[in-house]
Amino acid sequence: MSDIQQLISQARSVRGVPFSGFKTAYTSLGDLIKYQCSQQMEKDWLIWYDENGERCPFTYGEFFDLVNATARFLLTEGITRGSRVATVAHNHWETVVQYFAVWLLGGTVVPINVGEDDERISYILNNSGAALTFVRAEYLDRIGELSKGIPSLRTIVACGDLSGRNDSTEWFENFNDILDKGIGSPPILPRRYLIDHECLIVYTSGTTGAPKGVLLTHGNLLADATGISDWHIITDTTRMMCVLPIHHVNGTVVTLVTPMFAGGSVVLNRKFQTGTFFQRIADEGVEIVSVVPTLLAYLCSADIDKSALDLQSLRHIICGAGPLTCELAERFEDQYKVRILHGYGLSETTCYSCFLPVDISDEEHRQWMRDHGFPSIGVPIPQNEMAIHDENGNALEAGQRGEIVIRGHNVMPGYYNNREANENAFTHGWFRSGDEGFFMVDKSGNTYFFITGRLKELIIRGGVNISPLEIDEVLNSHPGVDVGIAVAFENSWYGEEVGALVRKLDALLTEEELLSFCAEHLPFHKQPKVVIFGDDIPVTSTGKYQRNRVKGLFADYKEVQFKSQK
Repeated sequence: MSDIQQLISQARSVRGVPFSGFKTAYTSLGDLIKYQCSQQMEKDWLIWYDENGERCPFTYGEFFDLVNATARFLLTEGITRGSRVATVAHNHWETVVQYFAVWLLGGTVVPINVGEDDERISYILNNSGAALTFVRAEYLDRIGELSKGIPSLRTIVACGDLSGRNDSTEWFENFNDILDKGIGSPPILPRRYLIDHECLIVYTSGTTGAPKGVLLTHGNLLADATGISDWHIITDTTRMMCVLPIHHVNGTVVTLVTPMFAGGSVVLNRKFQTGTFFQRIADEGVEIVSVVPTLLAYLCSADIDKSALDLQSLRHIICGAGPLTCELAERFEDQYKVRILHGYGLSETTCYSCFLPVDISDEEHRQWMRDHGFPSIGVPIPQNEMAIHDENGNALEAGQRGEIVIRGHNVMPGYYNNREANENAFTHGWFRSGDEGFFMVDKSGNTYFFITGRLKELIIRGGVNISPLEIDEVLNSHPGVDVGIAVAFENSWYGEEVGALVRKLDALLTEEELLSFCAEHLPFHKQPKVVIFGDDIPVTSTGKYQRNRVKGLFADYKEVQFKSQK
């Protein structure tokens, strides 16, 4: 075993148990699908809502018939264990069918965010070696043109409404025809393969450089689904709701694989809509929804009257995958009287690695969410361990800031075909998250973790590291601010200075007023020196603020020396 493989193996163990010691009732995702669909054929599994609010339910039996029909077609196209199948799609029931059909055969799903530019989509298709891609009709011509430069891509399957097309040649397959031909076919048995065989490659959505392919296995997804379902008490009676894009692990693992693992059901939305969010929860008896902080901010701004809705079923909302401030958490929980179960994880750790406990008192919950400068991301799930390390891989004590590191059965076997990235990520036998954080220990000995920001996003002013999230907290606590983010901008005097990009709630709010407010709550070196107001706060498709994209807005202040007025 090479040195890097040995380090990765260490990072995929938990409390001394290697990944090979991971135990589950299922041998693969295909095994899971076959079992659950055979046990409860008449029970609702997937309830689909399109952009117009049209409802389309599928039982487990109906869903498996669609999966089976799709898998039979894939077999004729040579898709088998290890074959890569891409999806260029938004949330849709057909996309869920396609994921599970690929997994039934032991293939690998490569979800593609349709918001990526052509260069990145071409890179992902080429890098993954995708042999087939399912494409929604509205993106078909775009992918058809790109496919000319992708040697591995043999088949394009068009999904959705194809009426009105006048193609002179049949250069794509029609998914509607595939389903029509395959429905009612004898069931395909899951292909035999090892639980640690690959099943998903998720490409990171960085703002610069080629995206990295996060390689995940059947065991990774089953381990995380076990942890999520156990932590949140998700059972065969639980109904969850998906409003996040399923091209990302949060939408896929939390609200597709986990309810399938538990034998529950899921309400899948074409996209998040503030106006239907609580109404749909009430109509469908949803117990748990997974969101990102950006969506909480939208809901707070919408100020929805839910007094006439029966929301007794709603237990809590899972929130992660982006910077949640204490102010936003307090605002949402006080406004809607719904508890946020804050958590944390990365694509590289399948999805979630820790959550706030479900069973703590309201007082304890408020303390961990509001009293420590950052809302706690909670306690590690049993499937992994977490720690805080310095740059040399040494474990730090409670309260000391360093890098969040993780090891466990939900840790990926590596980035696909990227040795340099793997060497950097697994340097000390743990997965290095790239996030800065710290931990605290409660009176019972439970370790509560906190994230303070991306290490690469830290503002380094005069050699001093400053967390942008700490400044975000202050900005967003001002009653006239809707959303505010701290931004590091180039400065000749201090290397970097602190700026703020803000979307107003109060049209009369001025830069001077907000700067004075920040001065009351932050020492001078952490205070924003410039405030720029705008309506567009850029975020990724998963709700993370893209601070580096807006640095150029502060270019006029590069040569300015900002001095304290005290």
